[in-house]
Amino acid sequence: MVEIRARLPFRAAGEHGVPATDRLCLPFERRQKSRQRARLASGEEVAIDLPRGMLLRGGDWVLASDGRAIEVVAETERLLHIECASDRDAARVAYHLGNRHVAVQVGEGWLRLPHDAVIERMVQGLGARTSVVDAPFEPEAGAYAAHHRHDNASGHGGRIHEFGDALAALAAREPR
Repeated sequence: MVEIRARLPFRAAGEHGVPATDRLCLPFERRQKSRQRARLASGEEVAIDLPRGMLLRGGDWVLASDGRAIEVVAETERLLHIECASDRDAARVAYHLGNRHVAVQVGEGWLRLPHDAVIERMVQGLGARTSVVDAPFEPEAGAYAAHHRHDNASGHGGRIHEFGDALAALAAREPR
């Protein structure tokens, strides 16, 4: 069985003209698992054995043990699409979703998450408009991304963000 053990640090087709030999189509839940068996679009079974914590995104390329470059495709999923009347309302909804540790995709004027009837009722209660859509799901990686730690071993001294001067500049701005 062919094994996938590495993600390419670039998109082979876009940067180097290398064509994909196959596609690995997975929903988000499976793209965040580092060890599993899966089937390529061609029907071939593969073993995925990536470094722990490695997340695959739609458009990523992985390297098979036989040398093939395989494109990762974010499979279409049933999602809750949320829109709010104002930025303040959207921030309130995002706050409550964050308190529940819900994976959220942030778009221009909308939020998306895996469809959940309980969460749908909650955000409607906060005044949000909801609909159900079928689309690829690419949620935010989170402030800590792959190095989520609560001590100083990560090297960031407990800071939530790693944006240094940009955050200082924002903090120095006068309120509107």
